[in-house]
Amino acid sequence: MALLSVADALERVLAEAEPLPAEEVPLAKAAGLVLAYDLKARRTQPPADVSAMDGYAVRAADVADAPVRLKVVGEVAAGRPFSVAVGPGEAARIFTGGVLPQGADAVVIQELTKRDGDFVEVQKPAAKGRHVRPQGLDFRLGDELLAKGRRLTARDLQLAAGMNHPRVPVHRRPKLALFATGDELVPPGTKPGPGQIVYSNGFALAALARHEGAEVVDLGVVADKLDDTVAAIRDARQRGADVLVTTGGASVGEYDFVQEAFAKEGMALSFWKVAMRPGRPLMHGRLGAMAVLGLPGNPVSSYVCAFLFLVPLIRRLCGRSDLITPTESALLGCDLAANDERADYLRATLREGPDGAVAIPFPTQDSSMMAPLAKADCLLIREPHAPPAKAGGRCAVVRM
Repeated sequence: MALLSVADALERVLAEAEPLPAEEVPLAKAAGLVLAYDLKARRTQPPADVSAMDGYAVRAADVADAPVRLKVVGEVAAGRPFSVAVGPGEAARIFTGGVLPQGADAVVIQELTKRDGDFVEVQKPAAKGRHVRPQGLDFRLGDELLAKGRRLTARDLQLAAGMNHPRVPVHRRPKLALFATGDELVPPGTKPGPGQIVYSNGFALAALARHEGAEVVDLGVVADKLDDTVAAIRDARQRGADVLVTTGGASVGEYDFVQEAFAKEGMALSFWKVAMRPGRPLMHGRLGAMAVLGLPGNPVSSYVCAFLFLVPLIRRLCGRSDLITPTESALLGCDLAANDERADYLRATLREGPDGAVAIPFPTQDSSMMAPLAKADCLLIREPHAPPAKAGGRCAVVRM
């Protein structure tokens, strides 16, 4: 199968992916989920003119020539409206959030008053509307305040609650199953034997998927055996996974059984190789309703492919519209040689220079090197067949 461009491969990954069905969840469980429908206010906020400060509700006309002495005719606390109107020469003690009494049109803060029994001396004038939050200052009944496709933040949940929504309609979280293949893999904390390495990919992929809103089922490490690989695939399907991600075993070695196992289960293969570095042996297909991404086993290749393909897929399933992290322009921090037929995604740091951000690729870009990946701020993108580039020229980067 011929090498696909990164753009064509991503198009195929997203082609059959649709936002998952909507469900209503309590606000307490909605953080990070994506609205399936526009959300409108069920009330007006504030529902009436209210005081923004502790002080006295007055008629602005009465205090225009302050200092002036007014009769205190009542008290207004938040949640306890005052039923009597404030007339000429009168005032009402009021606290923050209290509903402005009928007749009053301003609030004088208590620091500018002096209380004397049933009277208060207002020492400075207050203009009409001073320290008053008018009805509907924040929003009004029926206002559309949170739009479909928005990923709900803590501030959004605060707003939804204020709009009087105890539950919100969201796309359900995608369920992502994950397993790695490799007899050489041992868990962290284990002393590797001869030829063994510590398993690391799954921790990064699970964290990345959860950060994007997916529920992750980690099926662990599967032995390099066809039957074991088939069993893991069936386990993922039985658990109702929307996406199955595998790492390793998708190449052409004698112990690479992932493709064979998926073929045995009837997967419709979309592609197997992509014209990119790192990550050439990237596999995609569908097994019934479950999308499949077979990522390379090398740590950098696995992460970069997940960043470029898995993240947009999860976002699409979640109902988001911002599927792809946008590229930015930066200055190249060193000379680069001409590129070959594959797109390069170079791990690089970013520093601020006098003319903008400067991208500095690590000198060694081996796909097994986790330390540079952890230090990288971005991926510097080199298009296929890009000509040599000089330091100081413009380049495209995507922040990680």
